[in-house]
Amino acid sequence: MIAKRLDRRTFLRGGGIAMGLPLLESMLPSSLRAASLQKQPDVRRMLAICSPLGIHTPLLFPQKAGRDYEVTPYLKPLQGLREKFTVMSGLMHPDVDGGHSAEKSFLTGAAHPGQPSFRNSISVDQYAAERMGHLTRVPSLTLSANHTGLSYTRSGVQIPSETRPSRLFAKLFLEGNEAEKNAQMRRIQDGQSIMDLVMDQTRSVSKKLGREDHETLGQYLTSVRELEERLVIQEKWAKLPKPKVNQKPPSDIEDRGDFVGRMSLMYDLIFLAFRTDSTRLVSFCGAGGNYVPTLQGVDEDWHNLSHHGKDEKKIEKLAMIELEEMKLFAQFMQKLDGVREGEHTLLDQTAIFSGSNLGNASSHNNSNLPVIAAGGRFKHGQHLAFDPDKAPPLCNLFVSYLQHLGIEADRFSSGTGTLSGI
Repeated sequence: MIAKRLDRRTFLRGGGIAMGLPLLESMLPSSLRAASLQKQPDVRRMLAICSPLGIHTPLLFPQKAGRDYEVTPYLKPLQGLREKFTVMSGLMHPDVDGGHSAEKSFLTGAAHPGQPSFRNSISVDQYAAERMGHLTRVPSLTLSANHTGLSYTRSGVQIPSETRPSRLFAKLFLEGNEAEKNAQMRRIQDGQSIMDLVMDQTRSVSKKLGREDHETLGQYLTSVRELEERLVIQEKWAKLPKPKVNQKPPSDIEDRGDFVGRMSLMYDLIFLAFRTDSTRLVSFCGAGGNYVPTLQGVDEDWHNLSHHGKDEKKIEKLAMIELEEMKLFAQFMQKLDGVREGEHTLLDQTAIFSGSNLGNASSHNNSNLPVIAAGGRFKHGQHLAFDPDKAPPLCNLFVSYLQHLGIEADRFSSGTGTLSGI
């Protein structure tokens, strides 16, 4: 009924914009909007990282739980920061199955992603962005080293990921010429004009709708009003200068095999984004795919090696790749820990969740997931080992992270409270 009575192109354009941006929780008063453009004294951040082809857990998980765990091969690069991270075993998302399909639920916890009827829910980073995204120029960043994103809107729509460091650098730090600035402002104002038109037309239709259609339309209008508020905030940020950094724009690496170089560039830009308070929420899907990594001693494609079938030679080559991932992660954390922010370091202010949607990539198993929690001023320096048969849902960790951000949340997805032990 709505599609027949409204201008279809306008309605779809408005709906497309609403789907393309995270929604705000509520309308903000003008005083809070003004304050949002100023850096806060206690800045909390969150970063979620996924290794899409898994992590070989026998080389990650210590045999012993607690603080005096033995150092495994994959944890060795991290030992300089032993007191600032926790390795966790036994966790999973309840009812999340389907092998590689579980990547869709990595940050949402939505059940049965491998089924044809699957509909995703909001990811934890976007849940946070609805509540605090207005505090920074960029509400959140969705990044990827393999063209797959981890972030989903409240309606379960995947947010396109940025894969090119050069574009990300320009978005964060390059002002552009006057023509480009004017074009950006016109896009924002055009969005506001479309919202005004959609609101006018839907009001005229609302009188002719039944009760059920009224509720549907009401939900749509709420999303339009929230988007209007987002556009107002975007316009204010567009008038402020971008931060200056002492770094040249990066050159994109086209060679897929050079995953170390590509991931290193992304980590550098995540560091700069946090350091300049350009954003406080980042999701990053790491490298992994059907290609041979450019590493000495590795001559088989990564995906094939992840399906090692307990072949020791394949595991040896896979370990070379995954150890490089751990080294990159360790270097990134060291950079964060090397920057003071008041009484704490940038790492202390940033809750990091790093892991995979696959517990055993060789068998496509989605239980006993590899999880490293770092930063965020939690109780670290331990191997937190849960009984897989009695473990709390992984989303309990997300609840802990939301509370770290200052968000009042007692539940998220399958999470029923904070994670015990940290």
